[in-house]
Amino acid sequence: MQTHAKSIYLCGPIMDASADESKPWRQRAKERLAGRFILLDPMRRDFRDREIDSANEIVEFDLQDIRNADMLLVNYAKASIGTSMEVFYAAHDMGKFVIAFSPFAYQDMSPWMVRYCTKILPDLDAALDYIEKHF
Repeated sequence: MQTHAKSIYLCGPIMDASADESKPWRQRAKERLAGRFILLDPMRRDFRDREIDSANEIVEFDLQDIRNADMLLVNYAKASIGTSMEVFYAAHDMGKFVIAFSPFAYQDMSPWMVRYCTKILPDLDAALDYIEKHF
């Protein structure tokens, strides 16, 4: 019986984050899950320094990735409008499974993120372990 590889959208701050905040965790996820999952990394499209004239493209490409994904892996290390909107769209509108990792204590998390993330774990490795175990 052939089953298709599940796809994961790598969701997290980009515009309001430095490259050191937005790239390494995505690279680590890709290395660890390679070959078993299809990883949709929005950073494969480089819009840095062109955000203003490309805003509609950026959003539509990201929404298309979310529609194509089976689930989201979310870096919730800081508040991000784009990340929050993507989580809401994926969970509320599309019914996707949303796995987040965050250093925040539960009482410090946005109730919106708590409500729309299916599971929130303390760090990336715990989130990757969760994905490997359940998917």
